[in-house]
Amino acid sequence: MRNPVPDISDHSAPNEVVTMIRSEPPTIIQGGMGIGVSGWPLARAVSIRGQLGVVSGTGIDSLFVRRLQDGDPGGHMRRAATHFPIPDIAAAALSKYFLPRGRPAGVPYALLPVWRKSVNVSRQQITMLAAFCEVYLAKEGHDGIVGMNLLTKVQLPNLATIYGAMIADVDYLIMGAGIPREIPGVLDAFAIGNPATMKFEVEGLAREESQELVFDPRAHWTHEPPTLPRPLFLPVIAAHSLAAVLARKANGRVDGFIVEGPTAGGHNAPPRGRADVERDAEPVYGERDVVDLDAMRALGLPFWLAGGTGSPEALRAARSAGAAGIQVGTLFAYSSESGVESSLKTRVLAAVRDGLVRIRTDPLASPTGYPFKVVELANTISDDAVYAARERNCDLGYLRTAFKRPDGRIDYRCAGEPVDTYVKKGGIAADTVGRKCLCNALMSNIGHAQTRTDGAEPALLTSGDDLRDMARFTRGRLDYTAADVLGYLLGAPSSDGIRQ
Repeated sequence: MRNPVPDISDHSAPNEVVTMIRSEPPTIIQGGMGIGVSGWPLARAVSIRGQLGVVSGTGIDSLFVRRLQDGDPGGHMRRAATHFPIPDIAAAALSKYFLPRGRPAGVPYALLPVWRKSVNVSRQQITMLAAFCEVYLAKEGHDGIVGMNLLTKVQLPNLATIYGAMIADVDYLIMGAGIPREIPGVLDAFAIGNPATMKFEVEGLAREESQELVFDPRAHWTHEPPTLPRPLFLPVIAAHSLAAVLARKANGRVDGFIVEGPTAGGHNAPPRGRADVERDAEPVYGERDVVDLDAMRALGLPFWLAGGTGSPEALRAARSAGAAGIQVGTLFAYSSESGVESSLKTRVLAAVRDGLVRIRTDPLASPTGYPFKVVELANTISDDAVYAARERNCDLGYLRTAFKRPDGRIDYRCAGEPVDTYVKKGGIAADTVGRKCLCNALMSNIGHAQTRTDGAEPALLTSGDDLRDMARFTRGRLDYTAADVLGYLLGAPSSDGIRQ
């Protein structure tokens, strides 16, 4: 059984990137869904069964401190933190955020400082620690492979998150929602203990101006940073032309691709070509949005198909088309091991059973401007009345956009924040219409809703179009496991001994 933390006793940093020898490419990649939905219990359940379990790294720092403030049920965060190789960082985080009896009723969660271009060392470190703990727990006690999923669009925490995951020997890094051209170079730099930089996207910069994000591992160790295994890198793409660009022009090695269609959950790529006339109409995808699999095969790198692939027939079709396998999110999202709060799972699975489930590709919901798949469910902010009643705020800030102020300073705005605040920062009021606070809603999805004066933050579920056809798999069940999903997809006996 492999130690889930690499040996860091050798503090030298040779100029050679080492990628650990991995097994054959997995057939099934479990989707990296939302904040905490694909948490360590789900990733571990998939990984120990020989496929690629994936943890979500987005918002992992805020989720980590909320788990601690809820008393760390099971002691998992504290157990993982004891293995973090910089003990002072773990001790400081536990001292500040762990509440042995949890929060008193009605007391809001204490928040981490919102990410900015420049943050102090401790803000970076708690993100490193959170990412480490999530990967460590997913890998604990077995030899399976584990990946982490991040959104390219959520730039500010990504460097610290990647570094923390690499300390825990993450096997794969998966990134979508943008063009992660610089990430291979980041992995190469971190593997040998060097600083890494990325271009920082800032609205309003002059043509000759640029901004960078920098993360230096040497700021966190009392000795030279250790060498670390480099994870394999899989960008998520929605066009074969982007895959070709990344394969040729990324600043380091790309190891394969996840080819995601518009039926996948979460953020979708906008349709290519002319958009709908109606601003709030669902985007219409056409032939230009279909990825050319002949072109993908010609790149000579493994690829996995995602979006509408949650069936054994889709797996066979993908393999016949030359794919290594499939990425599946929706089926795993409602399994017993996923992080979705149990009553929400039950409500959605009951709607699946009764043929009442509805999904909408909402072009406005996400402050990022990307279309976002929404499960229409009462008492969530997919309900217009619940959305209208919610007081707008932006206190987590992962989806903010950076912009240059007239005085030259960098500031941040989010189309989901209070309208007056957004307009004062130079935003256009019309751009706030229909925008939802995904950061807070996704925390609510997993049972960590922030407490407000008028109650708890409402949830907002996302799922792929596979949810509409999931009754074929669930057969009326309101509870199933990740093993059941794998058995269904691979044609093997499920956890209850029934061949699906």
